[in-house]
Amino acid sequence: MIRGGVTMDDTVNCGLQTADCGLRDNPAGWREAQCLPSRAGGSPAARPQPPADDYGLRIADCGLLPEFNPKSEIRNPKLLIVWLAAIAFAWFMSPCCFAVELRVATFKIDVTPPPGSPLCDALVPAAKGVNDPLSARGIVLVADDQKPVVLVAFDWVGIGNEGHDAWRKAIAAACKMPLERVSVHALHQHDAPGCDFLAEKIAAAAGLPNQLFPVDYAREAIQRGAAAAAEAMTHLEKVTQVGYGKGVVEKVASNRRILGPDGKVKIVRYSSSGTDAAAREAPEGTIDPNVKLVSFWNGDRPLAVLSYYATHPQSYYYTGLCSADFVGMGRDQAEAAEKTGLHIHFNGAGGNVTAGKYNDGSHEYRPILAGRLAEGMKRAWDATQKVDAGKLSFDWATRDVKLPLAEWYDEKEQSALLNSKDEKPVSRLRAARNIAWAKRATEGPAITIGRLRLGPIDILHMPGELFIEYQLAAQAMRPEAFVCMAAYGDYGPGYIGTAIAYTQGGYETGDARVSRVSARVEPILMQAMKELLQ
Repeated sequence: MIRGGVTMDDTVNCGLQTADCGLRDNPAGWREAQCLPSRAGGSPAARPQPPADDYGLRIADCGLLPEFNPKSEIRNPKLLIVWLAAIAFAWFMSPCCFAVELRVATFKIDVTPPPGSPLCDALVPAAKGVNDPLSARGIVLVADDQKPVVLVAFDWVGIGNEGHDAWRKAIAAACKMPLERVSVHALHQHDAPGCDFLAEKIAAAAGLPNQLFPVDYAREAIQRGAAAAAEAMTHLEKVTQVGYGKGVVEKVASNRRILGPDGKVKIVRYSSSGTDAAAREAPEGTIDPNVKLVSFWNGDRPLAVLSYYATHPQSYYYTGLCSADFVGMGRDQAEAAEKTGLHIHFNGAGGNVTAGKYNDGSHEYRPILAGRLAEGMKRAWDATQKVDAGKLSFDWATRDVKLPLAEWYDEKEQSALLNSKDEKPVSRLRAARNIAWAKRATEGPAITIGRLRLGPIDILHMPGELFIEYQLAAQAMRPEAFVCMAAYGDYGPGYIGTAIAYTQGGYETGDARVSRVSARVEPILMQAMKELLQ
């Protein structure tokens, strides 16, 4: 189901066989609104009979509000009166149709691990120092008397499975709010730690404890992060206007999958492939060139800025020095120019996007790439349009999805690899991560996808190293809206390609086995996005 929105199971039971509140085949003439959540879950057949004052209607489940439509298929006048009355009642009773009062607060904690900590899931040297500190930055949003929505972005490589669950549960408990209203994301820098307690348990049982990430430090950071989120709720500030704008980022992003004449991946353009002439001279390929900004204002004072841009964040790494890399540097430059309370950056669907066309891995390129990102953010800032917060709709809706396990996965094979003393630790640890996701995919809870709606703004919160095609598809699903995407949520599934990508080979969806889902993932995610964006 979609919490706080419409589901394909919700029907009007007064003679109207409807899925979308009576006008499934006639979407014209509707405008967005948020109505009361369903009073009973499950399929219609499993639901208890509604109380008498519901008149047998499930209109309150609907996420749409009709305006006058002369082409309506409802021709029975009595049914029409009942239907319109129920819609009006749901609209009147809804606590979240329009944000009469929107308030926000921000928080920030240092999440730089101590020396000796494993970085990038043990794929790079352990931490021996700090180039620049890592932070976790969050925003708390409260509209009217709704429960808060908390969004957090980490300068970590990825937070997956039980690590992702632990962060969300701690914040939800500290803020006394439902778990589904917490969204946690990583920016995916490589000289930074990961966090997956399920993979850690599996590795520890095989004799490899504390080698994937700094376990004790992660638990301590979770406590601090939850406390910071709860403390932020004590100093919420009123939002008078919400801003949104986009700007082109020049010479940063390029698609990493360069296809040959046969339709297969010919060249993988990694983050520093600018040293290779073929990779450097190939076209940018499919990217989203825009960075998008959403800002919250009290009068002329910016309280917080959220930004969204899709690319791998690496300029160079493998140094043992913790770093937020060029995206962190660009974010900080933008924050200083904006004079805002806090700038929180989210990585978009950059699974198959890197700076490889424009970066050769030399240290000189980090500030260059950062400056280009910051300049794009300035363009977005200068193009910002503001909307009166009191006139905005506010809605948080979610969709729970089960993602299909990769076809290459073989439990016996991965268990043998994990427990083999003849294999290198890095290979055994990778097997632990593969097994962790397999357990999550087959036995564990579903992954929650979220959508925040602020009037004309829709922000999608997605899992994994998502391909850019999902971001572009989301924008096409609601072209009249300002659609942003934050990917790198639950990191458990690894790369998430499109269906065709699994036939094309390449690092992400080929024999490297870094995508832990199958090609069947595309229709599942596309349908979830479609339902959330309707």
